[in-house]
Amino acid sequence: MGVNLTYKVKKMRLFIVSMLLLVSASSLRAQALQAVPGSSSIQFKIKNLGVSVNGKFTGLTSIIQFDPAAIASASIQAQVDAKTVNTGIDMRDDHLREKDYFDVKNFPVIKLVSTKISVGSRKDTWNFSGKLTIKETTLDISFPFTAIPVAGGFQFKGEFTINRRDFGVGGGSFTMGDKVTVSLDVLATKS
Repeated sequence: MGVNLTYKVKKMRLFIVSMLLLVSASSLRAQALQAVPGSSSIQFKIKNLGVSVNGKFTGLTSIIQFDPAAIASASIQAQVDAKTVNTGIDMRDDHLREKDYFDVKNFPVIKLVSTKISVGSRKDTWNFSGKLTIKETTLDISFPFTAIPVAGGFQFKGEFTINRRDFGVGGGSFTMGDKVTVSLDVLATKS
């Protein structure tokens, strides 16, 4: 009787230790990733008077849950400081911060929030579906992205095109093109 009870106690201890290890491994895998600002970039390209103008934003913050083995629970929440818009020309950048463009006084951040992350058609490729908020407008957006494993996280890269007029950016400007291509290159590591 004593041997059987000792066996059951050892078996229970083994079960508890196994469960603790499993929970620890799961929490490590599901740990939030955060963008590394100096190693991440948000760039855009738009035509102005027929010439391509490149720009970027800084001030990226994010909370990313990403585990390729549990993609159904993946999520991305990111925002960028709108006043950091930079095209390399101070006068133009100041103009872009005004009401007709990004209206940074009233809308200080641009947000991107996922509603679903799904498996893409190629290795290390995924599909983002979610909401993009610029100023007071929030619209659905979807685009493919890559997620390459790096030490402590992932290097995410993706690109999408939006119509600036859909977000009330640029007023009625006819010198500026409507289509804006946004390129994301984000290094995200465990927080």
